[in-house]
Amino acid sequence: MLNRVILIGRLCADPVLRYTQGGDAVASFTLAVDRRKKGETDFIPIVVWKQQAENCSQFLSKGKLAAVDGRLQIRSYEDKDGNKRTIAEVVAENVQFLSPKEDKPQPQTHSFATSDEDLPF
Repeated sequence: MLNRVILIGRLCADPVLRYTQGGDAVASFTLAVDRRKKGETDFIPIVVWKQQAENCSQFLSKGKLAAVDGRLQIRSYEDKDGNKRTIAEVVAENVQFLSPKEDKPQPQTHSFATSDEDLPF
């Protein structure tokens, strides 16, 4: 049996980081993945666990390009009104950050051409 999903897309919003009662980090975000036909996009929920969840929360943000490698999971839950809901999501095993790092402004340094004759001592 094989359950493998590989996606490349852009984040629809910043990842949401939470912690379980046991202290494990879990991040969730939605990945917008374009189809071959122009103008068609799928919005796929992604769940990431532990250290990778913390990394995603720290380094990914809305609009960033990411590659997700994981498995498809179908689960059911009961919403706050008591209705049974079913959701399909990808549980990521590996997330690659594909957008280039944002350049941090470099501190300005000034160099002055001086000679020993210009020094006051």
